[in-house]
Amino acid sequence: MGLRDHVVVVTGASSGIGRATAEAFARKGCAVVLAARREEALEATAEECGKHRGARTLVVPTDTTDAGAVENLARRAVQEFGRIDVWVNNAAVNAFGRFEDVPLEDFRKVLDVNVMGYVHGARAALPVMREQGTGTLINISSIAGAVAHPYNHPYSMSKYAIQALGSSLRQQLRMEGLKGIHVCTVMPATIDTPHFEQAANYTGRKLIAMPPVYSPERVARAVVDLVRHPHREVVVGPAGRALVRQARMAPGLAERAMARQADKSHLSHDESAPATHGVLHVPAPGEGAVHGGWHGRRRTAMRRTAVAAALAGAAVTAGRRVSRSH
Repeated sequence: MGLRDHVVVVTGASSGIGRATAEAFARKGCAVVLAARREEALEATAEECGKHRGARTLVVPTDTTDAGAVENLARRAVQEFGRIDVWVNNAAVNAFGRFEDVPLEDFRKVLDVNVMGYVHGARAALPVMREQGTGTLINISSIAGAVAHPYNHPYSMSKYAIQALGSSLRQQLRMEGLKGIHVCTVMPATIDTPHFEQAANYTGRKLIAMPPVYSPERVARAVVDLVRHPHREVVVGPAGRALVRQARMAPGLAERAMARQADKSHLSHDESAPATHGVLHVPAPGEGAVHGGWHGRRRTAMRRTAVAAALAGAAVTAGRRVSRSH
């Protein structure tokens, strides 16, 4: 069965990575089931997905912290399209602040959405995939699941938990001999989405997307590629890959580097910010958006141009040296 025939469920499809991922699958002609708290934003996502030839959509407003609602999401997908080939656990929230300053209700909410929401998704998707004998469960984690962040404790905790969830599920499925079901974890670096302006913030400082910033479309392409070629874990963004490698080889150095970088470029030294719950308890109004205004796509293009220019310059220099030697 080609990718065009796949039925894909995406949580957190109202904005950011989830929306970009839904559109990427729709572009391949997949049937896409869109889930998030905001129906208006989901309808906007469905409209964009529907522009692609062969794409079909189903909007199912869902609070992923509600296990029954997530089970209903899976049920609706099967009723409408007959199967679930791919389930993308993506819905996530964030809270920044010193450990003592983040309200416990916000701490719990981040863990409930980011951990239990993924648990609910896996428990809804895997029985369907077991019956089919095939399927791919993709959990969107973060490089924060390898190197914690000094100012977003609950988010870092949740992403470490997602790494463990993926590992334990893969081991169980292997022991059960279910080779047709894959569990993959995606670890993006900083991505240009509305995530930062929607996060709870108790730092007193304006949140900034920590550079380098990559586009959500880059993550979406990685997710689509995982369906074709499943891997245990994939890091999106060269800077993220470098940091994860450092964390595994020299964790102490990685922690110190993250602390310096977060204080230097993740929290503004010039602009203050009032304490806010962000969208933790009440979803943002409006139609949602893929990008957050941090220009991830443009900056990625600029980095590629700079690298290409550097390589070209190196090639010219090497050529001159060869010419002189003859």
